[in-house]
Amino acid sequence: MLAVISLIAVLVISLVIVRVGTVALTLTGLSEDSAKFQALSAFTGTGFTTSESEHVISHPVRRRIIIILIRLGSVGIVSVIVSLMLSFTGIEKQVEGFHRVLYLIVGVVGLWLVARSKWVNNQLTKVIKFFLKRNWRSIEIRDYYDLLHLSEGYGISELTVEEQDWTAGQTLADLGLSSEGFNVLGIRREDGSYIATPRGTTRIMEGDIVLLYGKRDRMDEFESRLKGPEGDQRHHEAVKRHREQLQDQDRQEEKREREWEERHEQSA
Repeated sequence: MLAVISLIAVLVISLVIVRVGTVALTLTGLSEDSAKFQALSAFTGTGFTTSESEHVISHPVRRRIIIILIRLGSVGIVSVIVSLMLSFTGIEKQVEGFHRVLYLIVGVVGLWLVARSKWVNNQLTKVIKFFLKRNWRSIEIRDYYDLLHLSEGYGISELTVEEQDWTAGQTLADLGLSSEGFNVLGIRREDGSYIATPRGTTRIMEGDIVLLYGKRDRMDEFESRLKGPEGDQRHHEAVKRHREQLQDQDRQEEKREREWEERHEQSA
């Protein structure tokens, strides 16, 4: 009986370790689903060789978390095997063996139900986040590749402004880059000074390096845009395309809103 209790205790600890690993990975900017998958893969030693896994390993804090999970997982799996063997060692009566199997099944099912509880997960996540942030201050080093969704068709480009460029000599308000779907993250002047989060009154000058965030498929056209009526025309066309994209997004959001309202009306 003691071996069965030990096995269930090891399973409980394993679930908690995977949950701690999941929360730790989410604090570095990884999504909940990805963090759960990577934490479970590392702890169980399955080692899925996906591009996402390679990206996780390239992040210094995530790599430390994965290494800890792998080490703890190797110990935990051995403990489960040993406890399982001890659970059925020395059984003399068939009835006693049946009782142990029954206890084990009840314990595992109970753990599974607790693990699926949203309330338990939420409370456990709050506690884990509190202790991780308090005792591991470097854990919130974010991976901006994920935060900016660069893998979803977006990118960051450094645009060196020349005299003939469409942007040269104009303020950000005059350019209206946001209406094309671009955001200016910063501007490095020719003298080496840097303007972070520039305002609408900031003027783009020849020799500036503009840090631009937006859709990759529009970057090339924007970087080659020149002054004059043709450049203005291309700007108006880009604004029109972006407006159509926003309208599509609005329609999708309206559809999600209707679906959400329908679900809540049915559950009410």
